[in-house]
Amino acid sequence: MTEVVVGIGSNIEPERHVREALAALAARFGALDISPAYACPAVGFTGADFVNLVVAFEVDETIESVQAGLRDIEADCGRDRAARDGSRTMDLDMLLFGDAVFDDGDIRVPRADILDYAFVLRPLAEIRPGGHHPTDGRAYRELWAAFDKPGQPLTEMALEAQHGSRG
Repeated sequence: MTEVVVGIGSNIEPERHVREALAALAARFGALDISPAYACPAVGFTGADFVNLVVAFEVDETIESVQAGLRDIEADCGRDRAARDGSRTMDLDMLLFGDAVFDDGDIRVPRADILDYAFVLRPLAEIRPGGHHPTDGRAYRELWAAFDKPGQPLTEMALEAQHGSRG
């Protein structure tokens, strides 16, 4: 089994779409370990605030199969992949696939977002504080403690019907 970590984000009816995505992820992949959710401003474009969180789950599948499953869930949530830099109903980014370092031009893990964005690193550090970044080598709690990129405010928020542990 391989642990997969996925970043979830939405800024179009985010509470509804995040709940839908969590239900679909659980139905497709099984038990989820779910981080707290955070509201944060859109990055790279002007739009409504995003709701972001991270989930982890175990699979006995290829990285390509998991990626296809994530794309199917995005589509089921109304994601228009043609709209690259703008508001979205659902964004599911595979952050980690075990300790794999993989880049086929479409799938890239570990995803650079882990080290670049508070809305990815903080929830990851909360559910996997002792986990180590596959290329950096530091634990996620260490990376979060050292995170020094101002201008990325996060506000923890409760999502109705959010289930999971805070491993």
